[in-house]
Amino acid sequence: MKKKVYVSLSADVLHEGHINIIKTASKYGYLIIGLLTDEAISSYRRLPHLNYKQREYIVKNIKYVDEVIPQKSLDHTGNLIKIKPDYVVHGDDWKSGILKETRKQVLKTLKRWGGVLIEPKYTKNISSKKIKEKIIKLGTTPDIRRSKLKRLLNSKKLIRVLEAHNPISGMIIENLQITKSGKLDEFDGMWSSSLTDSVSRGMPDNQSVDYSTRINGISEIFNVTTKPLIFDIDNGGQIDHLKFVVKKLDSLGVSALIMEDKIGLKKNSLFKDQSNVKQDTINNFTNKIKKAKNSLVGEDFLIISRIESLILNKPVSDALKRAIAYSKAGADCIMIHSKDKDPKKIFEFSKKFLKTKHFKPLIAVPSSYSKTYEKQLIKNGFKIVIYANHMLRAAHASMIDTAKKILIHNRGYEAEKNITSIKDIIELVEN
Repeated sequence: MKKKVYVSLSADVLHEGHINIIKTASKYGYLIIGLLTDEAISSYRRLPHLNYKQREYIVKNIKYVDEVIPQKSLDHTGNLIKIKPDYVVHGDDWKSGILKETRKQVLKTLKRWGGVLIEPKYTKNISSKKIKEKIIKLGTTPDIRRSKLKRLLNSKKLIRVLEAHNPISGMIIENLQITKSGKLDEFDGMWSSSLTDSVSRGMPDNQSVDYSTRINGISEIFNVTTKPLIFDIDNGGQIDHLKFVVKKLDSLGVSALIMEDKIGLKKNSLFKDQSNVKQDTINNFTNKIKKAKNSLVGEDFLIISRIESLILNKPVSDALKRAIAYSKAGADCIMIHSKDKDPKKIFEFSKKFLKTKHFKPLIAVPSSYSKTYEKQLIKNGFKIVIYANHMLRAAHASMIDTAKKILIHNRGYEAEKNITSIKDIIELVEN
């Protein structure tokens, strides 16, 4: 009977180093590939370019591979205990870095039945990371970009989205990464805000900037990014025009739209005075949701309903009633909005909504309750957090400070201490 061999792979980008490992491992016996799921990969780095089924199909058709099974976490332990392989094979590059602790756990687990860890020398001058960086530079397709948000919903505890009002803010979201507790941390997607799109053009946030102008702005952002984008469509405008906007966003590769249940001339929800603002009827708004859903070509574009009940000082019961109705009408997610300084009411809402059979993933926009930690949102059932206006606000504050310093000192030297160097700006665009 052949001995069992286990190899863990993400296989998003296969190169000669992977094939060398697979070929070497196959010589020791029956080769089982533990293919990391999207969820497992997303726990420590960016969502893979290809989804699990696509990667599984590729790996299954490598001649040295006998079997492919899902590995649902970075930790190998569950699969190893189930299979009890005689050998685990992995390149020696994991002796340091993010996978160092995973290696220790593998050795500890194998010891229980006398399994052996084999570590072929890492193939030099080739790197999945570098190949992926080149792929990102080449860009992505509308279909791949559009599908990413839905994949993230299925693979991450919380999706972190940041506002982008122009290409350079999109590039920051695309490229910014930090390492925290040994794991990669970054923003998962972008938010196209009607507020920041309007203000950045010197216009009030009352739909003065038309959809065509905003969609052109998205095209510019998409030229230099690959991450998914959620579009703020306000109340969607006239129901007869809605399908055309939805189709345009869908074809461009936008992943979702958020539509609010208010009517009439828009007034920003964070304004204290909402006395003249009216909320749509449940019947009218559910018809809008259905119209938007019926305008879609595929299944990856998400229609998100934004509930303004708490903004208009209505009770949580009204928000809950609407959430259930919107969910029944086909909304893929629910955004519950609030301008309170604490999240007490939205958490009350989320706990009640979670108990219904019509629950859909929840979205928070903590602009006013900014002291709330992401872990609190996760605990209360939220799946997406949108930081809706921070990039524009940061740019505005910095521009005023810089301009003042030039006026005060009659030269630019003093301002240069707190602004990006010309060299870094040029390199950002060139790279």
